Amino acid sequence: MNSGMTSPINLNEIDVLTLLPQRRPFVMIDHLTYCDQVLTTTTFEVREDNLFLDGNILNSCAVLENIAQTCAARMGYLNKYVYREKVKLGFIGGIRNFCLQRPAVLGETLTTTIEVIEEVMKMILVNAYVRVGDETIATAEMKIAQTDIEVGKNDE
Repeated sequence: MNSGMTSPINLNEIDVLTLLPQRRPFVMIDHLTYCDQVLTTTTFEVREDNLFLDGNILNSCAVLENIAQTCAARMGYLNKYVYREKVKLGFIGGIRNFCLQRPAVLGETLTTTIEVIEEVMKMILVNAYVRVGDETIATAEMKIAQTDIEVGKNDE
């Protein structure tokens, strides 16, 4: 964690499936690459077995799900490694100002960053930026509601 704390674990060693309620084939992130109280970044490679591919193009629903799963990875990481609790289920509470500059295509790697704008009780408002290399391909504002419902088995 950035805010004066050192990360309790190397992020490269974390299996993202331990942070998410989703299971394959619906997992839309590969790696958690950065996480603190404000910023979280994930990567995701668009592969040919992706259910959201239309030809060689990843549809916009997949980009929104990628953003939501980046939020879920943040909550899962904080719950599991910082607060030492079980990973909890969250829901999309709203999406605003979604702008897809261009679709992602087969073989590209998405780097998604969420920035927490406001966190009140169990509601989190984030700005999201999805990039391929240095190019921003999508932005959105997303509201996530975290529940107290624990997600399956989260032990390593």
